[in-house]
Amino acid sequence: MSEQKKSLRVLVVGCGNMGASHATAYHTLSGFEICGIVSTGKSKEVLNEKLGGGFALFSDYEQALDATNPDAVCISTYPDTHERFAVAAFEKGCHVFIEKPVADSVAGAERVVAAANKAGKKLVVGYILRHHPSWEKFVSVSHELGKPLVMRMNLNQQSQGSMWTLHRNLMASLSPIVDCGVHYIDVMCQMTRSKPTQVYAIGARLTEEIPAGNYNYGQLQIRFEDGSVGWYEAGWGPMVSETAFFVKDVFGPKGSVSIVAKEAGGEGKSSSIEAHTKTESIRVHYADLDADENFAKEDLWINLQDEPDHQELCNREQRYFLKSIEENIDLTDHMEDAVNSLRIAFACDESVRTGQVITLK
Repeated sequence: MSEQKKSLRVLVVGCGNMGASHATAYHTLSGFEICGIVSTGKSKEVLNEKLGGGFALFSDYEQALDATNPDAVCISTYPDTHERFAVAAFEKGCHVFIEKPVADSVAGAERVVAAANKAGKKLVVGYILRHHPSWEKFVSVSHELGKPLVMRMNLNQQSQGSMWTLHRNLMASLSPIVDCGVHYIDVMCQMTRSKPTQVYAIGARLTEEIPAGNYNYGQLQIRFEDGSVGWYEAGWGPMVSETAFFVKDVFGPKGSVSIVAKEAGGEGKSSSIEAHTKTESIRVHYADLDADENFAKEDLWINLQDEPDHQELCNREQRYFLKSIEENIDLTDHMEDAVNSLRIAFACDESVRTGQVITLK
């Protein structure tokens, strides 16, 4: 009889939306075992109860790391703690799953990657859209449109209550176009498979409730070496409009591909975490004209209503994390992509502050 594989003992750090979803994945998937839950506030008790109770709870991360001696650490805290927590985990010989962004600076993200390489342990970054079959399809269809590409994307979130508290807390260290923009910058890089050369960005501070120098609305523009261009915008707060908050659209010489989320893009959905990954259907448009210069082909609708929900996407991320450890997957490109998208996002921040176009090296 073959010996049963030992479960990966995971310390869950941070119990907000993402932390709770990742903890649920560890609790329900085979191959994982939660050995402790860490948060500074009451969220750890709430999560403990939700998962059926009985887990070791900690308020102090370093203490939890020493007490539980985990195989892996899942970090879903605010970005200003990411670097310190990840490096400490690697120094303890743990694998790390970390929510994006890797750190709150490019140099910090590079130090996290260096610590992973030094320890010989896996670092998986929570780029959730990479695990979504519909977004994978969106990217693959974009490769059939020719070059250059024009990529137009946004995610504006009208927030109140607990979501506005979350956004305010995030903006203590990052802007919306850095925190969310890394996802969409990563998607644009996958679509063009080309090097970004220049960025320009604008931003506006629409509330006194965030630190001076930060902004809660931003829009970035990127140029790529192959002539492709893209823009992304993100705004957070109770004043944000819900008109056209969900644009995911790409066109090239041969036509266009667009995510059309009639439900997820509907009124009152901009602050819904569940809606942010929904696609529902993809519309492919062909630029071919007939002899009379009318469109030669009808648009193709790819129906994607049967798609994973937010929890299932987190499950897929964690299955990939486990697979990367068990099969010793080379994550060099994965880590480089995470640092690269952050480097581009921070260049956008610099552009907002200086009013200048930033050239990327």
